[in-house]
Amino acid sequence: MPRLILFNKPYGVLCQFSDDGSAKPTLAGFIKVPGVYPAGRLDTDSEGLLLLTDDGKLQARIADPKFKLPKCYLVQMEGEPDLAALEALRCGVDLKDGRTRPAEAELIPAPALWPRDPPVRFRKTVPDSWLRLTIREGKNRQVRRMTAAVGHPTLRLVRWAVGDWSLDGTAPGEWVEVEAS
Repeated sequence: MPRLILFNKPYGVLCQFSDDGSAKPTLAGFIKVPGVYPAGRLDTDSEGLLLLTDDGKLQARIADPKFKLPKCYLVQMEGEPDLAALEALRCGVDLKDGRTRPAEAELIPAPALWPRDPPVRFRKTVPDSWLRLTIREGKNRQVRRMTAAVGHPTLRLVRWAVGDWSLDGTAPGEWVEVEAS
């Protein structure tokens, strides 16, 4: 039976077990399970759900864009996007490495998340808003580039779910092992 771990990766943690000499924390400081590896990645400045498994086929099914597994993000953005910006995200955005697939995008109230360390910079004169964005591919820093392309840079990025797996009830730095489906 393959192992599958759902980890709530804190901000600033590298998505690798080996130390790269940068003095940033790695997965090894949180997960003491031999033989598991990340199925996909999250940038150091992103937070949230990271799946780890010991099964290569499951890892490919989760991470490979050809399987189009939905990845849901909660995105704090600078400014308040209008309907045209939301529609652009929904239709696909032109990035330097090609057009993104259509995404699900909806404005949401600020979610009840854990505080980020360090906190997101607050500016009195620039409002922010929250978006639930679901994509089915994984270009490098895609969500950040998509929101910037529609004029609303990402301030905080939390991956909430991948497929049927979600962070629900898992605090930052904690992990749970679940049955792989």
